[in-house]
Amino acid sequence: MRVLLWHVHGSWTTAFVQGRHEYLIPVTPDRGPDGLGRARTYRWPETAVEITRQEAAEAEVDVVILQRPHELHGLATEWLGGRRPGRHLPAVYLEHNAPQGRIAEMRHLAADRDDLVVAHVTHFNDLFWDCGSTTTRVIEHGIVDPGDRYGGELPAAAVVVNEPLRRGRITGTDLLGRLGAEVPVDLFGMQSGQLAGAPGVRSVNDLPQAVLHAEMARRRLYLHPVRWTSLGLSLLEAMHLGMPVVALATTEVVEAVPPEAGVISTQVEVLADAARRLVADPEQARLMGKAARAAATARYGLERFLADWDRLLDEVRAR
Repeated sequence: MRVLLWHVHGSWTTAFVQGRHEYLIPVTPDRGPDGLGRARTYRWPETAVEITRQEAAEAEVDVVILQRPHELHGLATEWLGGRRPGRHLPAVYLEHNAPQGRIAEMRHLAADRDDLVVAHVTHFNDLFWDCGSTTTRVIEHGIVDPGDRYGGELPAAAVVVNEPLRRGRITGTDLLGRLGAEVPVDLFGMQSGQLAGAPGVRSVNDLPQAVLHAEMARRRLYLHPVRWTSLGLSLLEAMHLGMPVVALATTEVVEAVPPEAGVISTQVEVLADAARRLVADPEQARLMGKAARAAATARYGLERFLADWDRLLDEVRAR
């Protein structure tokens, strides 16, 4: 198939474009948010092809993957020369995020539609979003396996959060100082330097994915202080690397991290104690990391992920 989708989430798209289709990726001269084109810090196959607005207007497209409200509300139609996803072309609205706001008001923008399918990346999201009569499917994440690279030689916790100040309590930025007072915390991600000076928190510049994985794997454990987002791909990548996990027991984390792979809790003191124990006990950390990798590769493997998407794309095109 020829699948049109915007480059919105780099890690997710990296896994998606590993499939057997041709992927049309919108590009604009400024490579802004609505035209990033091909990734520059991830490895994408040649079947991921950049397409301009003019080319998209005349392109043969089998399925459109929508990921943001303004794509559904006009952007995709503009790029496709007036063709409306759902009405003129088969479409999937891919929901990456957990809903924000009051539970009783968590209604999805694509609710009560019979012309597209909403695909959620976690069962938690499917549970909490109200999509009304719209058909929904859950396709859990898949990861391009970075390999078992765990060394754990640095007695510190790795954390990956992009834009930590802007996202604040959602990603648990306020907890990093409390946890950093117990064990050294190395913060990776875009604009991580904004937290310079937080107790025990050391900022690491935004790195290309291959370098990021190597540096994460040198740390003793992976810390996931996120309160309320969808299931972080950095958490699953850390587990694939063979890192033990210490994480808040919120959203889909309780499904992703089995007891033998780390410690999850809603009590910050419990997480701090677990981090201290793993920093002090490299062998326990190594054994938990092996269990984390086994769990992640079994549930979030790339082959399963691509097969699930193939089934959904076939279903949507048939509709």
